[in-house]
Amino acid sequence: MRALWIAAALLASPALGADDPAHLSLVAGYKAAFTCSAHFNAGRSVREIAADELNRIYPDYREAMARLPDAVIDEAAKTVSVSYADGLPPRLAAWRPYLGCVAAPTMGGAAALKAAPRLSPRDVAFKAPRNGGRDRNTIVLDLDNAALDALVSAAFDRKTYGEGTETTAVLIVKDGAVVAEKYRDGFDENTPQRTWSAAKSIAATIIGAAVQEGLIDIDEPAALAQWRAPGDPRGAITIRHLLNMASGLDSGPAGNRTDDIYFGGGRVIDHAATRRLVAAPGSAFVYANNDTMLLMRALRERMKSDKAYLAFPFRKVLGPVGLDRTFLETDWNGDFVLSSQVWTTARDLARLGQLYLDDGVAGGARILPEGWADFVSTPAPAQPADRRAGENRPGYGAQFWLFGARHGLPEGSYAALGNRGQFLLIIPARRMLVVRRGFDDGGGFDIAAFARDALAALDE
Repeated sequence: MRALWIAAALLASPALGADDPAHLSLVAGYKAAFTCSAHFNAGRSVREIAADELNRIYPDYREAMARLPDAVIDEAAKTVSVSYADGLPPRLAAWRPYLGCVAAPTMGGAAALKAAPRLSPRDVAFKAPRNGGRDRNTIVLDLDNAALDALVSAAFDRKTYGEGTETTAVLIVKDGAVVAEKYRDGFDENTPQRTWSAAKSIAATIIGAAVQEGLIDIDEPAALAQWRAPGDPRGAITIRHLLNMASGLDSGPAGNRTDDIYFGGGRVIDHAATRRLVAAPGSAFVYANNDTMLLMRALRERMKSDKAYLAFPFRKVLGPVGLDRTFLETDWNGDFVLSSQVWTTARDLARLGQLYLDDGVAGGARILPEGWADFVSTPAPAQPADRRAGENRPGYGAQFWLFGARHGLPEGSYAALGNRGQFLLIIPARRMLVVRRGFDDGGGFDIAAFARDALAALDE
């Protein structure tokens, strides 16, 4: 299982002309957004960003990225701009506390950035996520386990668990305590990194908290305003369908390439919410960023105000669970882009995993409905093809991937997975979590093999 299964479609976008302005604007938007987030969320330098966040990226972006001028960072205004074509305005991104960076629309966008939503400590009831300082809320056990130490070191050698891998963090938690932890130079327990699609599992957690609060029922129609016209077949799409990646909506040739939103400064309501129905809701699994973004849009349309919607994840999940170095980014219209655009640390991902091991309870308070962990880890009615390109692909639950004996892991294991090697693997049978972060290229890190070896080491 050497490939990251969800990465295949990321490489499938059709090639565009090197000087195509639409393509160049996306690549420049990528550079502006990633430079903004990595610099202001994580404190990374331009040199570090070039080596990691802007290196080994989508193959169809690499040539254009190499030709773009340097990003211009305004430290005072907390903005980043990237020029890409004579006579056209640069691509812009701006940073905000809690909400990280937001990409402006193409052809300008300074006004959109000025109007983009913001949150204050009063809105979310805890201090803004921070980089630096010392994380003292974690129990770390100093185990004398040579086998465990050796396999953690092997995770960084760029070959044992996959050629071309680039590990930045490994964290193993057993029975609520960190039993192994290692970081690459330039990273530590306080350094957030983009989750890519591991963010989808955070979205499922926020929806679970909304269920707990009585704001949403997973079997009710998503009922987006754009789908309410008489006779619109999209009115049959439920929250459960979206959670299971079975909306039936057209997602284009690669459902995890929503570049217009991610890098083009497009709005969720203009791109994700306008897709047409091409299959009966619930009948077919199609991995689609849009389904996750529409989940969050459905929650927004049920909230009493936009400010309440933006504050909800921080008040009801991040704050109570202790994810205080996590940034949830939005489009400039204020919709969370939780299919990918979250920046968080390895320890914050582990805290999310611990919430699931503890059946939705954190700090003595119930965050998620009883049984929500079982729900997200139960196979959805419509499943991915069992094998793709010879790989033993995991199943799918509700915004989590499912592992088990066929992967050499205990049955009931499940994971948040993201491009470039972002993993949170939850193993309830062993009360164990495995977190791995990276900047992989190609096939990716073999998380199942690493977890199997970790289980064996802990049994010695």
